[in-house]
Amino acid sequence: MKILFIAGREPAYVRNAMLLKCLEKSGHDIIDCTDSSATYPARFLKVILKFLAQKNFDCVCVGFLGQPLVPIIRKLTSKPVIFDAFLSTYDTMCFDRRRFTPDSLAGKFFFWLDRYSCTQANRILLDTDAHIEYFTKTFGLPGTTFNRVFVGADESLFYPREVKREDTKFRVFYYSSFLPLHGTEYIVQAAGRLREQKEIEFVVVGKGMMHSKVLSLAQSLGVDNIRFIDWIPYEQLPLEISRADVCLGGHFSDIDKAKRVIAGKTFQFIAMKKPVIVGDCPGNREIFIDRQNAVMVRMADAVSLADAILELSDNAALREKIAEEGYKVFIKKCNTAAIGRALAGIFNNSTS
Repeated sequence: MKILFIAGREPAYVRNAMLLKCLEKSGHDIIDCTDSSATYPARFLKVILKFLAQKNFDCVCVGFLGQPLVPIIRKLTSKPVIFDAFLSTYDTMCFDRRRFTPDSLAGKFFFWLDRYSCTQANRILLDTDAHIEYFTKTFGLPGTTFNRVFVGADESLFYPREVKREDTKFRVFYYSSFLPLHGTEYIVQAAGRLREQKEIEFVVVGKGMMHSKVLSLAQSLGVDNIRFIDWIPYEQLPLEISRADVCLGGHFSDIDKAKRVIAGKTFQFIAMKKPVIVGDCPGNREIFIDRQNAVMVRMADAVSLADAILELSDNAALREKIAEEGYKVFIKKCNTAAIGRALAGIFNNSTS
């Protein structure tokens, strides 16, 4: 099958990169109509021009960010359109980042855009069943048009490896773009509660929307056991993960969206056979069982998170167990082969 892949975000964006790799791995021929320009208007224009230059394909896969593209693609082709919605622009802009109120003109536009783009696709992909339930209830869409496809991780980059460290600290690792739904402030608060545990250290990588507020919180709490690193190249991320004793998958906030998804970093951590701590929410429960393949903590609860970190620092057997079982889940459901099989079934059914 020849699949034309087009997206509003760049092909290196993790979700798009995984879809491209998994589609290729499942044996499909891919016509890549993505673009890496720095701005959305430039990308949207260039990908549409690339699309118009193509005539010979069996179906279209619209990757992330595809809501503005789907209505245009639908008018330009009668071929099946599989749309990876991935997230709700309405939910993101109004409830996660809180840029607009739901009743504002912009809020109503994003609501319409999410709903209309979904009605124009033959199939819609989302990352969890909890996210599918949100779309069906919020936008009044039939559940039969949706398929769950986990975010997963690329095992050619994220795989178990042994790295020796010179220090003997118990290292807790987290990285983030510091969006509100991540709940990075609860990690800082948990670190503050563990200040007296001198053997425990935190490494937090990234920058973003809430970064300055998180740093201010750490300063106000007198937290001195977190090493903040603004940025590391993506290809060096596995090395940092490999140095950790425990990884924080999240999400940890009480924002509704945080409860519906499984953080992309979580898949990367279990791909590297690291013990993970995740929020106890419907999204994470789709693959995780508390104390079997992860430790699950109450959302928006620094005490629960601190207790989990302390327990894992004292219990090597539990760390080993959840790391091993988490890795088994990854191999079975979340690596490129597993996701490729899921996508093959969806695309084959959509074009038959």
